[in-house]
Amino acid sequence: MLSELIQESLKQSVHTIALTLGVPAIAEVNVALEQPASADHGDYSSNIAMQLARPLRKAPLAIAGLIVAELEASGSVQGLVLRTEVAGPGFINMYLDWEAWARAKGNFTLPKGAEGLKVIVEHTSVNPNKSLHIGHLRNSCIGDALVRVLRATGHTVEVHNYVDDLGNQLADTVAGLLNVPLEGAHVRFGDYCWDIYAEINKTYAQQPEMVQKRTEILHALEEGHGNTAWIGNLVAGQIVKEHVEEMRGFGIDYDLLVWESSILKEGFWSSAFELLSQTEIFVQETEGKLAGCWILKQPADDTAPDTQEEHQKDKVLVRSNGILTYTAKDIAYHLWKFGLLEKDFSYSEFQSGLWTTGLSGQALPFGRADQVVNVIDYRQEYPQLMVKQALKALGFGVQADALHHVSYGVVSLSPASAAGLGIDTSSGKSSYAMSGRQGVGIKVTELVRLMEDMIESTRSDKNGLSSRLIATAAIRYYLLRFNLGTEIVFDFKQAMEISGNTGVYLMYAYARAQRVLSKAAAAGGGGESGGSENGVGESGVGEFGVGESGVGGVPLFPAQLEAAELALLRQLSLWQDTLYTASRELTPNTICNYAYSLASLFSNFYSACPILKGGEASITFRLWLTRSFTDTLGEALDVLGLPKPERM
Repeated sequence: MLSELIQESLKQSVHTIALTLGVPAIAEVNVALEQPASADHGDYSSNIAMQLARPLRKAPLAIAGLIVAELEASGSVQGLVLRTEVAGPGFINMYLDWEAWARAKGNFTLPKGAEGLKVIVEHTSVNPNKSLHIGHLRNSCIGDALVRVLRATGHTVEVHNYVDDLGNQLADTVAGLLNVPLEGAHVRFGDYCWDIYAEINKTYAQQPEMVQKRTEILHALEEGHGNTAWIGNLVAGQIVKEHVEEMRGFGIDYDLLVWESSILKEGFWSSAFELLSQTEIFVQETEGKLAGCWILKQPADDTAPDTQEEHQKDKVLVRSNGILTYTAKDIAYHLWKFGLLEKDFSYSEFQSGLWTTGLSGQALPFGRADQVVNVIDYRQEYPQLMVKQALKALGFGVQADALHHVSYGVVSLSPASAAGLGIDTSSGKSSYAMSGRQGVGIKVTELVRLMEDMIESTRSDKNGLSSRLIATAAIRYYLLRFNLGTEIVFDFKQAMEISGNTGVYLMYAYARAQRVLSKAAAAGGGGESGGSENGVGESGVGEFGVGESGVGGVPLFPAQLEAAELALLRQLSLWQDTLYTASRELTPNTICNYAYSLASLFSNFYSACPILKGGEASITFRLWLTRSFTDTLGEALDVLGLPKPERM
């Protein structure tokens, strides 16, 4: 990366200066770099001289002068820095030679470290009891974007979708199917179960004694045989199939479906129980409200986020009635993820390219991760901490540190969107939460259909991307662009706007740039003489603007860059840094922010700098800049899972 190269050059200069001054070697120097908002203050700036004032016993301005002199003596960062200036009270401002950067950028690589590392990313993991809603979709979009980011930075990634086929939600749906009569027009089984799930919860409220049915069904599901267990298997299997199909429409795929029932049937929890029993924190309570429960005993000074049953100070793993909590099975699952259990699943193909755990099948090299990333909303923070605590208690501290919880805020509906779905908005609230138990929310299939219809009815040119593809891309981007901790208030109209920070805007920018390149290719004739309509000179511009005087595919740069050209170049140079930051911090919205800024700067460049008009040198350079833009934005769109349209 460019920033890493500059940082290393600054570190080496500091080391040389320290030796020259006879100062003991300075330990690790943290060289902070920033790109000033104004190009007048440099393309990169560092305050390292101010950090060194005390150890080097000199004024920051003097230290900055020494560093600048050393940088220049050592080759000005391999010739990439055109000039360096010192500004009060000790900033070092570096101005890049952008033509040199353009020739060298193909040699920049991401920092070492990802090669050979295997990361398991678990996402979606929706209860298999009804159709998906938009809140579930945010999880899937975040997870899939992280998969793409990690793969783009050299990681080996294995994608899991955990199927909780032993949970309360599936038990409720089965209870509803067995006890609640329901009629109506339903196209998919998951949609029918959506209504059944809401109806059984109404029944619980009216007939509290019916809740016992859930407990009975849970026991039957865990035992894994008999009529009820088979019904549960059939329900979960059909709904997971529908979930997978829906996600494929958004370009989201998985490598492995991990069924919670497999964890029990394969004896994973038994092995985990045996390991935990050898620790001091896993105990069975003999008195009080938790009598008979197996719990993870918390340190005396530990405080839980709340006092609900699932988040008590002493975390329950096995209830007094013998039913395991979600966290117990999750601990066993994570011991397997890291290859810490002497057990493995058998694997069979669920669909082409998608494998599933089970009691029969073949041995495959799943699991054994170096890092694990779990995409789960913020309400699961405490159970995730319990998994970490269990790993540490068992002596697996390295693995506990390699377990990352990507937390995110839930999705609600804007008043306008809620009203459009027929939800009562007379309360005047600023947003309307979704509730599967109440049957309130928008199914993913309904959302896509509504967005597709809105786009189809408003677009004039229907020869580009299909309205459905535009709809799924717009939804996906909308769910990705917010900071992870933000609770999203989804609004249909905002998601499909063609201006502002939207997926549609990014795709339009990409298509516009491609259209310019196509015109240039047609006018230039692949290097032959072209027409003058777009301002292409008689000698043509070669393939997308590589002029004869260019070196290594890079044309000669103008002696003085236009402000819009420089701004676009500066943003292009940040791509690798942005990608690396997103992979390290696990923040896909970082890519969204970058891509939106890049598209906006290209729009400014497109307006301010006629690309296909002017002298040959100008056309050649600006076409090269346009091609660089499409290459970079194209990579960002790939990472975000959005199409790269030739036309919209």
